[in-house]
Amino acid sequence: MTVASITETTPEGEQTVVPGVTPITAADRLALRAAAPMEPSRVQKPCDHGLFDVEGRKQIDWIDEAHKEDRR
Repeated sequence: MTVASITETTPEGEQTVVPGVTPITAADRLALRAAAPMEPSRVQKPCDHGLFDVEGRKQIDWIDEAHKEDRR
């Protein structure tokens, strides 16, 4: 059983058309880009203040230091 292949001429050359497969349109490409997750345009700044301040946790608490002095 031989299936006749359908071809079409494009700027890139002769291409085989597969039955049941449709070409990707500009609308398909735009829909794919719209459904993709957003990406930042710049690198996000670190949240280094308040609850998330990792460097602040390394600092000495002056109240605890005062209590250590009282115990001596």
